[in-house]
Amino acid sequence: MRDNFYVITGGPGAGKTTLLETLSKYNVICVPEVARQIIREQVEQGGGALPWDDVVQYKDLMLQRSIEDYLRIDTFLPVFFDRGIPDTLAYARLIGHPLPAGIAEQYRCNKNVFILPPWEEIYRTDSERKQTFREAIDVCRRLEDEYAGHGYNIIEVPQVSAEERARFVLRQIHYVF
Repeated sequence: MRDNFYVITGGPGAGKTTLLETLSKYNVICVPEVARQIIREQVEQGGGALPWDDVVQYKDLMLQRSIEDYLRIDTFLPVFFDRGIPDTLAYARLIGHPLPAGIAEQYRCNKNVFILPPWEEIYRTDSERKQTFREAIDVCRRLEDEYAGHGYNIIEVPQVSAEERARFVLRQIHYVF
């Protein structure tokens, strides 16, 4: 377990990326979401590993990249991940191709996971985020269940400005800023 590794999770469009951009101003390490990176790469390369095409290959790439990110970082500083391995497990279950639960135990982060609840006022679709707001709500519930099922303590991040969210998260981990 890497106690200085923290996960920021939640449904699509809840403000995770904006929160991570704000957290990065506080001498912490922030790791971007692998799912969006994969989508961009696949679209550029004409590949099919996409959530609207080959979902199994997309899931496999998400897991592979998430593990690579977990293993490559060696620091004592707090590290915040835009989604964690249990996010991929929840997606795998959703598409009917579950992964072994032991994966989540092998690559464990701090027991406190920060979840950003669906927030309709900021929710937007784009070329990479095609889910409806109702689907975003469902994804958030599934993620909460997945993390809780692996024994994580879920901390809901309030729907306030990005700066206030960042300070909330940092206070929760007792980080001096």
